[in-house]
Amino acid sequence: METETKEVKLEWLRSRMFVGTDHLGKSIAIGYQQEEKPYGEAINPSDLLLLAAASCSAYDVVQILEKGKQPLEDLKVDVTAEQSQEKPFPYVSLHFNYRIWGDIPPEKIQRAIQLSEEKYCSVTATLKPGLTFTSEFTLEG
Repeated sequence: METETKEVKLEWLRSRMFVGTDHLGKSIAIGYQQEEKPYGEAINPSDLLLLAAASCSAYDVVQILEKGKQPLEDLKVDVTAEQSQEKPFPYVSLHFNYRIWGDIPPEKIQRAIQLSEEKYCSVTATLKPGLTFTSEFTLEG
């Protein structure tokens, strides 16, 4: 198997607040909002994992539909996750609902989602062995 090395960086700011920088140099605030000490806008690390999975798959679905010349107007992915309440609090199940707008045959949408989930999305490929993963789509228009 051929591999590629990527490096990301995480910098501690204060308390439980960090700045994460991807391998291309783009940054995002990561941390926990504490009721007694709000530190501004940041994304919770566990939520960031869910967003990474959803955005990875959505990226693939958009690309596949565009390559197939399908008239995609909009795409949203709603993620429902079940998380264990025992340490270390792993996710035990994920469910994606892809909401799609456009005059696209349902079989084209299903195929794009299947290709993403089974062949292209590195994030869901990494997560799936450890949890129950399901998905569906809703054609909104």
